Amino acid sequence: MASSASSDRSNPVALVTGASSGIGEALAPCFAAAGHDLVLVARSADKLQVLARQLADDHGIKAWVEPADLAQPGAAARLVATLRRKRRRIDVLVNNAGVLVQGPFVGMKRGEAGRMIDLNISGLTALLDELLPAMVARGSGRVLNVASIAAFQPVPTLATYAATKAYVLSLTESLAEELRGTGVTITALCPGITATPMLGQAASANARLSELPAFLVGDVHDVARQGFEACMRGDVICVPGVVNRAAMVASRGTPKWLVRRIGGWIGRQAL
Repeated sequence: MASSASSDRSNPVALVTGASSGIGEALAPCFAAAGHDLVLVARSADKLQVLARQLADDHGIKAWVEPADLAQPGAAARLVATLRRKRRRIDVLVNNAGVLVQGPFVGMKRGEAGRMIDLNISGLTALLDELLPAMVARGSGRVLNVASIAAFQPVPTLATYAATKAYVLSLTESLAEELRGTGVTITALCPGITATPMLGQAASANARLSELPAFLVGDVHDVARQGFEACMRGDVICVPGVVNRAAMVASRGTPKWLVRRIGGWIGRQAL
């Protein structure tokens, strides 16, 4: 369903960024099946329109499309201003939009690290800045920030990406305490390697990634389901998959110097 004049308050509304593919595209049906109307955000309007029509037909909900590049300065403020003008109150914010570039930092193209920071950190933070105060004022709301298992340790050859996801995790954990007792919950979804177009793009640039054992690659729909359920429960951290949870626990209990060395060895094998 394309944009209409105003939102019907009979259903809660979830805003999903990065909804045109990957985890975001898989999360949208989870919220639709639970009776949420949707605001779908990504750069690709055509893909969003197809998804919006499918979700409306399958679940009997309303789905609006709002194309935006959240890496651009002021994009979040413009998006929220549009939503306010259309009287669409956001009950759930899903901060999923993100970008990954693999390879040694020194070998990256000029500006690629900045692009990751602009979207993974600045865009996410700007949406929180725009939407979280209203949730607190109402005494209700949920936020699902998509981080990564990479947030728990340094990851050579994914240095900037891992650092941006560490920011997302740290911010989420801090805000969870600040929001305690307000009626607003915030969750960090920390998936491991997941079968998404992002992985496909990385594998096209590095053939070794396509040789990963199947047990290390998560199913995108399972990851989305677990993230959705954690968000609705109000869990602070969700790490899907036994292997990923074990890696998270191990990284937190292992000396930092050893984690760096192990990460460096793994990173060099992947190049």
